[in-house]
Amino acid sequence: MVSDSPLAPSSPHGRGREDNVGGPISTETRINERIRVPEVRLIGPGGEQVGIVRIEDALRVAVDADLDLVEVAPDAKPPVCKIMDYGKFKYETALKERESRKNQQQTVVKEQKLRPKIDDHDYQTKKGHVVRFLEAGSKVKVTIMFRGREQSRPELGYRLLQRLGADVADYGFVETSAKQDGRNMTMVLAPHRGAKTRAKAAHDADAPPAQRGTAESGENQEPSS
Repeated sequence: MVSDSPLAPSSPHGRGREDNVGGPISTETRINERIRVPEVRLIGPGGEQVGIVRIEDALRVAVDADLDLVEVAPDAKPPVCKIMDYGKFKYETALKERESRKNQQQTVVKEQKLRPKIDDHDYQTKKGHVVRFLEAGSKVKVTIMFRGREQSRPELGYRLLQRLGADVADYGFVETSAKQDGRNMTMVLAPHRGAKTRAKAAHDADAPPAQRGTAESGENQEPSS
């Protein structure tokens, strides 16, 4: 249970009571004695709906359970509070936010540009680039560039993007369908989950036997005494 004694009167440095006139509005979650309302809608530690109770009764239930009373919906009438381990809740929330930021940073968007009347050799080359991007775990924005009279033939772009999406279906899927973007047409492909891991495994499998043997012996070698 998080220790949370009543706040002291405001000081000249701005710390103290939450209702300090002229001070900054706190966005910190209110817990325990900092919840200054006559009654709350209480949710039990198991997620059960207790109902509307006096704040004194809600605090007593939290103390008896050796947990915290946490305000989860301050704008509700009355505010909604839940009994939980606030320290554990903050820790798990921080982990989720860190993992979310990590995933966002790892998502790379590559771009591949094509002409609507591309010949087959160039198409195969461009498709190969898209496949490599997807295998590496990157998203791919495919752009069809129209010029001159080609702009009156948008169906050429649609057919080309549909063909590409079908040809790379083993490596990724269409995340954003083909759409007109000014004089261009775009589509976004995303890799299948685990694509980067599978690509690494395939690369290791294709490595020369001597190289694999060296790596494996290095991994299995016991330290000399």
